[in-house]
Amino acid sequence: MRSLFSFSSMTLVSRVLGFVRDVVLARWFGAGPAMDAFVFAFKIPNFLRRLFAEGSFSLAFVPVLNEYREKHDHASLKSLIDATAGSLLAVLLVVTGLGVFASGWVVTLFAPGFLDDPERFQLATDMLRVTFPYLLFIALTALAGGILNTLGKFALPALTPALLNIALITAAVAFSPMFEEPVKALAWGVLAAGILQLAVQLPVLARHDVLPFPKPDFRHSGVRRIMKLMVPTLFGSSVAQVSLLFDVFFASLLASGSLAWLYYGDRLMEFPLGMFGVALSVVILPTLSSLHARNGREQYRAVLDWAVTLGLIIALPAAVGLAMVAEPLVITLFHHGAFTDRDATMAAWALLAYCLGLPAFIGVKILAPAYFSRQDTKTPVKVAVIALVANMGLNMVFVVAIAQWLAGGDYAGGFLAMLSDHPGAHAGLALASSVSGWINASLLWRGLRHESLTPRLPWRRVGQVAAGCLAMALALQWLQPEVERWLEAATMWRVGAIAGVIGAGAAVYALVLVGTGLRPRHLARPQTP
Repeated sequence: MRSLFSFSSMTLVSRVLGFVRDVVLARWFGAGPAMDAFVFAFKIPNFLRRLFAEGSFSLAFVPVLNEYREKHDHASLKSLIDATAGSLLAVLLVVTGLGVFASGWVVTLFAPGFLDDPERFQLATDMLRVTFPYLLFIALTALAGGILNTLGKFALPALTPALLNIALITAAVAFSPMFEEPVKALAWGVLAAGILQLAVQLPVLARHDVLPFPKPDFRHSGVRRIMKLMVPTLFGSSVAQVSLLFDVFFASLLASGSLAWLYYGDRLMEFPLGMFGVALSVVILPTLSSLHARNGREQYRAVLDWAVTLGLIIALPAAVGLAMVAEPLVITLFHHGAFTDRDATMAAWALLAYCLGLPAFIGVKILAPAYFSRQDTKTPVKVAVIALVANMGLNMVFVVAIAQWLAGGDYAGGFLAMLSDHPGAHAGLALASSVSGWINASLLWRGLRHESLTPRLPWRRVGQVAAGCLAMALALQWLQPEVERWLEAATMWRVGAIAGVIGAGAAVYALVLVGTGLRPRHLARPQTP
């Protein structure tokens, strides 16, 4: 629990700053074409970051690094780190150079809807040239974070994302007035954040004598093993990025502001996902990898059971609570300056759709390490491919269905005009993501049966959580005023009201859990050797 608390505490700092960042962006830039262009320019390197950093690379690197730490001397461990860092850097330099050179083609390919607006297209292209090198620095930051996590140092890697938030806040407030197009300051803020996030971890790596000195060596035995493990996950991650880029493709064809509305909704959903889902994933992966290397099967199952139970207790109330206060929360945080009433409603629609999948998203974060820790990269990739192909198909189904519903079932202006003329169809993209998340989590759960590792989830806990969520939902429905009251109220009233409503809902949930017999000792992490 100490590692989870350390990671979550530092993540909380970053997430709070992330909220401040999004409040600033909403106030300064709203959710119009300029913000759409920035969201696109920021998403592209972030998608690739998931491929080179948190995706296939990290999932292959951490188990191999753990094995070297357990079974080899420090010199061998350092040799692996240097060779891995050098090989990764060589690949990143090539990818980054191509990305900067071909920025215009990237925008044309993945955001064709921008072509109808030359100013937005040029703005997205210019900002993408600046943000693309962020990939290089953030991928190396992920490598550094993986090394520190393997050493049991979770706080600093969890805190470094706060630097991105600080950089973007500073760029918006202090530097945007200096630009002819103010939103371009955000692109430079992203690049500065990547450099800072890598720089702060280097002294700690040096102190533990694991500071990488990049030496490209694709023939190193450890690097070859990492590459072998990456092959299936690289394919799966590539499919994931294609699916996400397909979302961007669709959103660019929808009403202006759709990318920004999805961004703000996703950011709110990401708070519990990053606070707890990612935290549990990061904390249990090195532990499960180590237990697997020692053949500690019973301890392995106990840790997995604990993570799933804790995930249940956190994920379901988070989803229910966010859904119940979606629009008041969006209004409180973002309804300032350039962010309009319509923007608040549209972002809340996206958040509602994402909430349906939040428990599944957290479940995937917990279940996937059960495969990767055993160096089984093929099964979760097969599952991800199935879920993501379904997601791409569901995008079309849900977006068109919602657009037709908003158009009254019949629209004479043509298919593309129907999509772009009716704000709200973007919620179909979020809904498709949620459904595919449940497909992913369900298949991962079923796959663990073959290894007799299916998590043992106490039905009593399920009943306690269900009762707590129902009581919380009723309390939130009863306590919160009408939406019109939130829109008309002053900022301080909104802040006080939303804090009171959320606090009361959380208290009701906690009281039901305690009243039905749940105690803090039941949440303690199993002891492992």
